[in-house]
Amino acid sequence: MHIFLCDFLLDIAQNSLEAEAEKVIINIDETSSYISFEIIDNGKGMSPEVIRRVKDPFYTDGIKHKKRKVGLGIPFLNQATKDLKIDSSVGKGTTIQYGFDLTDIDCMPLGNLSLALLAIFTGNCKEDCNILVHRSLNTVKGKREYKISRKELIDVLGDLNTIESLSLAKQFLVSKEDEIDQVRVENRLNILSDKGE
Repeated sequence: MHIFLCDFLLDIAQNSLEAEAEKVIINIDETSSYISFEIIDNGKGMSPEVIRRVKDPFYTDGIKHKKRKVGLGIPFLNQATKDLKIDSSVGKGTTIQYGFDLTDIDCMPLGNLSLALLAIFTGNCKEDCNILVHRSLNTVKGKREYKISRKELIDVLGDLNTIESLSLAKQFLVSKEDEIDQVRVENRLNILSDKGE
């Protein structure tokens, strides 16, 4: 079950890695009222027929998970957002875009994005697979953004398979998300003071 917006990101990124992508680009853009996600990969891609069927929870190609009779990641995402777009070509890769209205009372919380990104960076992918993340927050109070890649983390920390390297990668991602949270809080305080609350 999906409790946080990060859960959808983990599902889609996992799909990219399972499609044998050598490069995955994740763009996360947030404003005061909206957050959008874009995941671009150069994996196996999907045919037009598969794209049509992939939103059906009772469809699975039977290849990735041989005993699974349903595929729920994209159907859950499709149900949660009105803004799902899928563009894919066999042999070229897939781009999935979606977003959420953060002012909607039914919008799920973001969750722990730093841990979600760490899970993606350390996920089951080819050794030479590079994952690039561009994260931004734009509000009237300010802008924060960061860019990081799996390759950069490995160049600095070594393989991401030791407790020490994972801890340092987590600290880095948490510090970057803390900077974004600071702008988010300052913006919220600015909105409340403008309303006289």
